[in-house]
Amino acid sequence: MALRLGDDDELSEINVTPFIDVILVLLIVFMVAAPLSTVDVPVNLPGSAATATDRPENPVWLTLTAERSLLLDQKPVAAGALGPMLDARTAGDRETPIFLRADRTIDYGALMALLDALRGAGYLKVALVGLDGAP
Repeated sequence: MALRLGDDDELSEINVTPFIDVILVLLIVFMVAAPLSTVDVPVNLPGSAATATDRPENPVWLTLTAERSLLLDQKPVAAGALGPMLDARTAGDRETPIFLRADRTIDYGALMALLDALRGAGYLKVALVGLDGAP
């Protein structure tokens, strides 16, 4: 009587089909979610050759549109109410960096007036936002 040891006909390969299914589902989720995370305010930003810096977890966006309207995190704000609105948004922390996006058609005087208003409100950490690439 002969006895065979270890000669089973079972396949001992890893099934990668469920892994590929999960990867494809994640890819679809990211493809759908990526366009939703972009900014909806139409601002024609100037280019910049500077290296990009790290973005904080919950950035404060201040936008100056081509029509010279101010938006704080995509909500309209009057120029006179900028200080109190920023205080409410940052919980009074004046060390919070403000990310300033201004349309490229805005003249220098309007941009300086906005920077002066930010300085008058006590916010000295202002980062200018531009597009990657040469100006």
